[in-house]
Amino acid sequence: MEKENSGSNTKKTGKTNSFSSILGGGFLTRETTAKHLPFLLFLAFLAVIYIGNSYYAEKNIRRIERLQHELKEYRYEYIFTRSKLMQNTRQSKVAEKLKDKGIKESTVPPNKIYVEE
Repeated sequence: MEKENSGSNTKKTGKTNSFSSILGGGFLTRETTAKHLPFLLFLAFLAVIYIGNSYYAEKNIRRIERLQHELKEYRYEYIFTRSKLMQNTRQSKVAEKLKDKGIKESTVPPNKIYVEE
């Protein structure tokens, strides 16, 4: 029975040793780690690129949303201005504005002028 307990204790200490080795940085001094150092640096580089890419994508998404909101605002402004212009250029509105200046609307219809060649 004592051998079974000692076997389970070695598993716990093995996990504890590897965990403390990682936290303490002791795994960096091993020869196998030195062999894999270029690959680990490559993985770290890829992680930095991945994080930077996600920040860049989020920034672009926020920019697109802001531009879409701005586009909606300009569209509303365009529709409002166009309807206001259409309303102000109606014949009755123009005649009403010119009446104050003393210009009256003609009651005689226009005549076509024909030129013989």
